[in-house]
Amino acid sequence: MPSTQPNVVTHSDLNFTPTKFQRDTVTYPGASGGAATQSGGVTRRVVVLALALAVLFGYIIPIIDIKLRNTYLGGTQLPAGGLAVLLILLLIVNPVLWVVRQQWQFARNEILTIYITCLFSCLVPGVGAENFLVPNFIAPFYYATRENRWLDFLLPHLKPWFTPAIKWVNGQNQYNEPVITGWFTGTGAAPIPWSAWLVPLIAWGVLVLALYTMMGCLSVLLRAQWGEHEALSFPLLRVPLELTEGTPDGGIYGLDKRGDGILPLLFYNRLMWIGFAIAVLIQGLNGLNLYFPDVPRVPLSIDTGPLYTEPPWNQIAWATPYVYPMAVGISYLLASEVSLSLWFFFWFFKLQLIMAYYLGYMPSTLPTTPTSQSKTFVGHQQIGAFLVFAAIVLWTGREHFSHILQRVLKRAPASEQEKGDALSYPVAFWGFVLAFAFIVGWSIAAGIRPQVALVLWLLYLVIAICLTRVVAEGGLLFVVHSWLPLGILGQLVNSGPGTFLPPESLVPAAFIQSAMMNMIRGNLMPSFVQSFKLAHDQKIRARPLLSLICAVTVISMGIGLWMNVRLGYHEGALQLANNWYVRSEPNNVIRLSKDLLEGTRGVSWTNWVWLVLGGLGTYGMMLARSRFPWFALHPIGYLMGLTYPMHLLWFSTFLGWLCKLLITRFGGVDTYRKTTPLFLGLVLGDIAMVLLWLLIDGWQGRTNHQLMPG
Repeated sequence: MPSTQPNVVTHSDLNFTPTKFQRDTVTYPGASGGAATQSGGVTRRVVVLALALAVLFGYIIPIIDIKLRNTYLGGTQLPAGGLAVLLILLLIVNPVLWVVRQQWQFARNEILTIYITCLFSCLVPGVGAENFLVPNFIAPFYYATRENRWLDFLLPHLKPWFTPAIKWVNGQNQYNEPVITGWFTGTGAAPIPWSAWLVPLIAWGVLVLALYTMMGCLSVLLRAQWGEHEALSFPLLRVPLELTEGTPDGGIYGLDKRGDGILPLLFYNRLMWIGFAIAVLIQGLNGLNLYFPDVPRVPLSIDTGPLYTEPPWNQIAWATPYVYPMAVGISYLLASEVSLSLWFFFWFFKLQLIMAYYLGYMPSTLPTTPTSQSKTFVGHQQIGAFLVFAAIVLWTGREHFSHILQRVLKRAPASEQEKGDALSYPVAFWGFVLAFAFIVGWSIAAGIRPQVALVLWLLYLVIAICLTRVVAEGGLLFVVHSWLPLGILGQLVNSGPGTFLPPESLVPAAFIQSAMMNMIRGNLMPSFVQSFKLAHDQKIRARPLLSLICAVTVISMGIGLWMNVRLGYHEGALQLANNWYVRSEPNNVIRLSKDLLEGTRGVSWTNWVWLVLGGLGTYGMMLARSRFPWFALHPIGYLMGLTYPMHLLWFSTFLGWLCKLLITRFGGVDTYRKTTPLFLGLVLGDIAMVLLWLLIDGWQGRTNHQLMPG
């Protein structure tokens, strides 16, 4: 009879050893098998507070992100809004309740449950991922002119329900100009034409909910494999766990308490307050400098442009060193090989550009990847790395996935581990399959050929799995890929009439790609995986938690979409501070469509060569990590390489890695543990200043004031 519990993977065919994969494991307070014995977490007051926060974030985040373009409360996998809620509960609410009536304090699991819901309510309505669909499906129509003739190939290839920019008149599509012009220029107090928006928003909203369902079900299937069998470190979870260590375990339930003080244990550590003060001083002075130029400013970046003007150094292009205190603090928590790899491969790709120059390839002769400034030979390496890394991740969990298949076929009973998951394995499996089928079917209904729709969404899954693994293992604050499926497919197999990418598929596929696969920093799959991992380790009831997550997601998504439409008509989208969101990036839909319809430039057999080399490099690193204990490079650095996050975070990651290297080299592991609160203080100080300056900037109407990566 098949085993009901899969064993730890052995990697026999690839000669991998599980101990190498477990090398990054971090034992944090309350981890599985530790002191966490509590239950519950989803209490009545937690549900009320989580739903109220979903309403609040759904309303204010679009204002902050789009209207003001100040520091994002979401947009990262360690959202500032979620940490801000933690700080308010721990430093204000719980101390007040301690004075009023000690039994009323929020228990640790209640606070962690609220944080989990914030991973969704902060990311869903903000800039990134699916929230980009509102300007995406109307901007190309607004910027269409008689000269560029965009309407000539947009209208015939789109369904009337696809966008509010189209109305069905006398059996043909026509441009609904008043609806779109009103959003961009503003209509003041005039009524919003919801009748034109209702059907497209419902159609796209159903697609987004199916996408969330697919990611949630897949996360249930991956949780045990990544969290237990491979024992990934989940470094971003250390922050909320360290923050809440020492808070009441029982709260209103009257269970034992681990902390006798008013505040959590971390807030009694002097080093934490030193790090906190450093971040507050830096961000406080820089914020005051915006209002009072006489106040000195602490420079957090160096303009390296003048240093890279002569060849070959001008091939480096954008490599500005930015210092983000929060990113430095998080990088200190990472495994040394991970933080090393993240900044090392950033420069590894830059070095390739310099070598290309020395080999005689001038910048103008190196074609770029469509919708990206990455050179094709660099971009295709990263594509190969994504494909192979996703394959290895799935192959590594083959025993676990075999057990899931046995459960689906009813050949194995449910294990105790599965009974504690948010969904049973058969339900999660069929939920994933049906959601994926619905998404592909929706795309086909939009006018995309079945084979194109299938490949498009399979590549999306590759991206989502790899970026989620980067968060689970690498702890990067936010993750974005550097390539898009349609452009890459065009460069590999060409596009246009008579090819794999025909005109009738390209236009709707370009809209879907731009809305769902472009700026994916707000992707929810890392939130699902982190939430299920945290709930399992802290013994939070997973099934009520999943219901609460679903409610929070629907509320924040609905209010966020409503605010996106409302801001345009009431404020005028052209007057909003986030020009990238409403002007620049949406037009990539039309640029990509036109480029692909005319036949992709840069199509060459060498693209396949670079893709294979990238895949071989990734496989080689995974193999070396399993055979050589001294091998210090991790393939997630190769995946992220020249992505947008690493352009912003490479120097902060380097600083965190360097601090950890020096402290462990000269002070040992014990000193590293003792100094960890110092770097957690940098994170908390940054979050405190984010809250302060968001309040002040909102009061004063200040725009474009960002304390963290935008």
